[in-house]
Amino acid sequence: MDFSATLSPSEKMQTNLEVDRFNKTLTVNGRKASQELGKDDFLKLLMAQLTHQDPTEPMDNSQFIAQMAQFSSLEQMYNVSSGFNKMASIMQSNEAASTLGKVVDLDVEGEKVSGVVEGFTRGENPQIQVNGNFYKMDYVRAVYSN
Repeated sequence: MDFSATLSPSEKMQTNLEVDRFNKTLTVNGRKASQELGKDDFLKLLMAQLTHQDPTEPMDNSQFIAQMAQFSSLEQMYNVSSGFNKMASIMQSNEAASTLGKVVDLDVEGEKVSGVVEGFTRGENPQIQVNGNFYKMDYVRAVYSN
């Protein structure tokens, strides 16, 4: 009986695919593997780069400034995105509030519902109360003054 400890190229490829598939399911420090880099990842990379740079050949100032500018841009984009999300949530809540006391037509999964808006909820996904039930704002098809 012959026994070989080496893998054929196809066996290596299959093993690598299985290992990669398994690694993508793992969580490390409460974080799941991702193909995207966030601001925390960027800072970790920058700190590792600064920590392990060769003291006899330090990082070029222009490279360091470029990386800091990239980080600053990333942080500003994150802040703008957060601001837009908050603004969208407020606008949706205001839209729900503006229907209070008005008659609405709703399309709830193909079924037409009509009634006076009795109440509403605020937040990320505002809802309106019609005929004692809460519905998403996405269901509203028409609003009429009472």
